[in-house]
Amino acid sequence: MFARAFRVRANTSIKGSDRRKLRSEVAAAFPALSPEQVAELVPNKEELNVIKINAHKGEAVTVYMNHRNPILFEVEKVLYPTVYTLWVYPDLLPAFATWPPVLQKLAGGADLMLPGVVVPPSGLPQVRRGTLCAVTLLGNRAPVAVGVATMSTEEMLAAGMKGKGFAVLHTHLDHLWEYGDKSSPPTLAPLVTDSAAKERAGDEEELQGKEPQQHVELGDLSLKDRDTCELLGKEELCENRAAEPAEDASTEHQQEPEDSRTPQEQMDALFNQCFFHALKCKVKKSDLPLLTSTFLGSHMVSCCPAGKQLDIKKSSYKKFSKFLQCMQHQKILQVKELSKGVESIVDVDWRHPDIKAFAVPEGFSSVSAAQDSKSEDREQVYHAPEIIPLYGVSTKMIPLFQESGHRKGSILSSSEVRNVIINYVKTNELVDETNKNFVKVNAILCDCLLDKSEQDEISHLKWDELLSRCLERLQPLHQVTFSGQEPVVRKGNIEPIDISIAQRSSNKKVTIIKNLELYGLDPQCVANTLQQKVQASATISPAPGAKDRVQVQIQGNQIHHLAKMLLDEYQLPRKYIQGLEKAPKLGRKK
Repeated sequence: MFARAFRVRANTSIKGSDRRKLRSEVAAAFPALSPEQVAELVPNKEELNVIKINAHKGEAVTVYMNHRNPILFEVEKVLYPTVYTLWVYPDLLPAFATWPPVLQKLAGGADLMLPGVVVPPSGLPQVRRGTLCAVTLLGNRAPVAVGVATMSTEEMLAAGMKGKGFAVLHTHLDHLWEYGDKSSPPTLAPLVTDSAAKERAGDEEELQGKEPQQHVELGDLSLKDRDTCELLGKEELCENRAAEPAEDASTEHQQEPEDSRTPQEQMDALFNQCFFHALKCKVKKSDLPLLTSTFLGSHMVSCCPAGKQLDIKKSSYKKFSKFLQCMQHQKILQVKELSKGVESIVDVDWRHPDIKAFAVPEGFSSVSAAQDSKSEDREQVYHAPEIIPLYGVSTKMIPLFQESGHRKGSILSSSEVRNVIINYVKTNELVDETNKNFVKVNAILCDCLLDKSEQDEISHLKWDELLSRCLERLQPLHQVTFSGQEPVVRKGNIEPIDISIAQRSSNKKVTIIKNLELYGLDPQCVANTLQQKVQASATISPAPGAKDRVQVQIQGNQIHHLAKMLLDEYQLPRKYIQGLEKAPKLGRKK
C-alpha cells in the first residue's frame, strides 16, 4: 500500500475527546494490549497528530503520529499498527518468519507467498483467513511487515505451502516508514529454548541434504514482484537463468510434451531465449544506444517462437527493467537513463560466454524476414505515455496551502489545487456576499497571488482568475507513465516534440524532429520508418543545446507524413507536437 509515495491531504492535532475515542478503538482492535500499554501508545499530554493521505492507488488512509513516528494507520475504519509500534510490542500480532532477502521485495509492493514462509519446528501460528499478522525475518523477532492472512493455517498446510499467504499492507523501508524517523528494527532474540534451537538446526541440516528441491523453492521466493538478482544475494541464480536459453533452445521439442516447469519458469526461460537470440542476431553495435522499449518490442518479440507470446507479468521478474538489471549484473550489457525516466541499452558484451554459447533455435534461419518487419512490430507495441500535469507548493505559496496540511514541495494535481483553494475560501468566508462570482482578497491571498503594483488596487478576484493565478505561481511539474514502467515525476512542463523546416544549400528543405526520446520513441527507428515511407534520406545527429539527445533530419517537407505517424499510428495527443502548422498546403488541412 505504501510502496510508492503518497499525498498528504490534511494534518491536524488530536484533542482530548478524540484521544479518548482513539484509545477505546485501539483497546478494542488489539485486546492483547493492557490498559497501561494503550495509554502509553495513545498518551494524554504528548503531541499526537492525525494525517489524512491518499495512497498511490487512491486509497484514503488516516495515519496517527506520535513522537514524529506513525504509530497506527486506518483504512476503511480498520486500525493497523505500524512497524514502529510493533517494535515496542513485538508480540502484539501472530508472527510468521521469512528470509532476509525477501524484505526488499515486500517493501517494493510484493505480497508474501507461502514458499517464502519459514516453518519452525514448533509449527506455524494458528490463524484464520483475514487475521492481521506480522512478518519477521529469520533470527529476529522484530516485525518488518504487517499483512492480512489470505488463508487459514490449515489451508496453508493443505496447499503444501504454495500460493499467496499474506496480503502485505505496510513494511519497514516503505514510504510510511520513511515518514517517521527511519530507525532500523531492533534485534530481538526469537522465543525458543536451547533444545528447540538444536532441533531446528538439525532440521536445517536435513533440508540441506535435499538441495535440488530447496533450490527450486528459492526460485519462487518471491513473491509477485521479483526484484533483481543482486537484491536476492543469489548470484548463482542469475547465472543459472542466464545459462538456460542455450539448453532450452536445443531441447525445446523434446521437452515440450513433458515440461514439468511451472508457467512462471517457462516464461523466464522464454525471456532468456529471446534476449540472447535478439542480442546475437538482431542488434548491431551501430544500433546503440537502443531504447529498452524498442529492444523488447521490436527485437525480442521478433525472436519469440510461433505460438508463444512474451509477457513480463507472467515471469518472475514482473518488470522488464528488473530483467535487464539482472542481465546487467552478469555484465552482459549496460543500461543507462540517458533521458530522465527513459532507459537505453548503451553497451553489449558480444564476447560474453552466454551470448557466444547461445544456439539459434530451428525455424529462425530467415533473419532478414524478421528484420523487414521491424517497423511493423514496433508500431504495434508502442503505447503513448500517459502525461499528467502536476504542481509543487513553492515557498511563496506555503501560507495558502499549509491549512490543508501541505508544505513546501508537496505535489498536487490541478483538481487537488482547486479543492484546496475552494476549501480555503469557504473556511475563511471570503466569498463576496453581493456577488458570489467574486472572492475577497485577504492578506494571505494578497501576498501569494498579487504583484506589488496590484496589492493596493485589487480587492476582489473572479473564481477562474483566482485559480489561474494560483496555478501560475506554483512550481510546474509533470508525471510521465510509460507502458509497463513506474510513473516518473519531472520538473517543469514536458517539452513537445518539435518539428521544424530548415533551408539547406540549393534551396532544398529538410524536416528536423527533436525531443522524441521524451515520449519513449527511438529516434533511429522513427528515422528508418520515415525513410521507408517517403523514400527520402534520413539521418541522426546530436540535438544542439540538449545533452544526450539527438534529432532526426529528413529531406523535404515531410510534416504530413509525420503528422499521420505521430497522431494516427502512435496516438500521441496533438498538444504535445509543435510545428504541424508548417506542413505544405496540399488541400484540406489536417
